[in-house]
Amino acid sequence: VQLQASGGGLVQTGGSLRLSCAPFGRTFGDYDMAWFRRAPGKEREFVAAIGGSGSGLLYAESVKGRFTISRGSAKNTIYLVMSNLKPADTAVYYCAALRRGSPTSGGYDYWGQGTLVTVSS
Repeated sequence: VQLQASGGGLVQTGGSLRLSCAPFGRTFGDYDMAWFRRAPGKEREFVAAIGGSGSGLLYAESVKGRFTISRGSAKNTIYLVMSNLKPADTAVYYCAALRRGSPTSGGYDYWGQGTLVTVSS
């Protein structure tokens, strides 16, 4: 399964963006899915996760109250609505699917190619 992440771009501080993630090809079941990000010169970090049923929402403390993860009507499609963006949110954002272990640990079988979000000050 390949995942396609999209929706990144350049936005000013305080602005909003919506990222999308959809699978190429057929998937089986409803996967637990998540968003991670990697800022320039930093390690990849967890952003948000959602269970296969749409429950089990988890957020990193740094984005809680500003980002919202949700599932779309299409199978294994998720979104990340990012509001009140800050320069510290600048990163390549990756979606992931089919969790193995903790939802925040990065143990997912499938990953998207990433979409760049740049927040200018």
